[in-house]
Amino acid sequence: MKKILIFNVLFAFMFSYVSFAQDQDVIEDEEQEEEYEPMIPRTDIFERKVIVEEKKPIEYAEVREEDVLWSQFIWRIVDCREKLNFHLYYPTEDILNRKSLAQALVEGIRKGKIQAYRDENFSAKVPVEKIMERLGAADKAVRQEKLEGVGDTLIVQKGFVNWRQVREYKIKEKWFFDKKHSKLDVRIIAICPIKVFKKDETGAAVEATGSDNDVVREELFWIYFPEARRVLANTTCHTGKNQQANISFDDVFHKRYFASRIVQAANVNDITISEYTRGGLEAILESERIKYEMLKLESDFWSY
Repeated sequence: MKKILIFNVLFAFMFSYVSFAQDQDVIEDEEQEEEYEPMIPRTDIFERKVIVEEKKPIEYAEVREEDVLWSQFIWRIVDCREKLNFHLYYPTEDILNRKSLAQALVEGIRKGKIQAYRDENFSAKVPVEKIMERLGAADKAVRQEKLEGVGDTLIVQKGFVNWRQVREYKIKEKWFFDKKHSKLDVRIIAICPIKVFKKDETGAAVEATGSDNDVVREELFWIYFPEARRVLANTTCHTGKNQQANISFDDVFHKRYFASRIVQAANVNDITISEYTRGGLEAILESERIKYEMLKLESDFWSY
């Protein structure tokens, strides 16, 4: 009887030892399995199914010359300092997956998808090198004196684009009344980014403020807007706090989601509003008068 009892004790001990050894092997295997490769980071909490790069520009309705009862060219200035135009202006620095309107246009020109021109009549092409020079991205050789005061050296300063200075856009568009669709419509013909700056003591372009009187406005280049629509339709525009409601820059112009003021309407003398007014409030009232006359014209074409 004692032998049987001793045998059972030994058997139980051996069984528990085997189980313990197996448990140790499982724990060691689990510790080895915890070693994993690092995750690839992403900028969102999910993978987007709708990719803006797949979008195409909204096609315009066909317009025939015989269906146009009235038309007029209008020039506008879009000031990015206005709150309604912030989505065209920001970001002013390079940010992943975000571009301002100026950055999108310049990138399209550098990739050969958009052709830049000298003026609104597309009379001459502007090379990319000239555009980058106007933006301040060209390298400059600066002569610097030595500390000992004897002789000097040439130092190459790397150029960079200060996107904060590109804060205005000039738009050339045509308003017309289409009798086929019985509505007043508009087509944007050309758009031009404007660099707003002032010059310091050395002649370098620096950022201008609202109180500066010696502000310089330089037209960088003109582009044919229908050609740029493919690029603009493929560039996301961040319009507000809801990141799921982002639209493209082409949608912004198609839906007129921007604020502007009229600076010229086609006239015999080919002059701007500032040339036949004293500016200030008088120019603003003249701009509003032209806009009101165009909107009133639509109702005048209807007969009851």
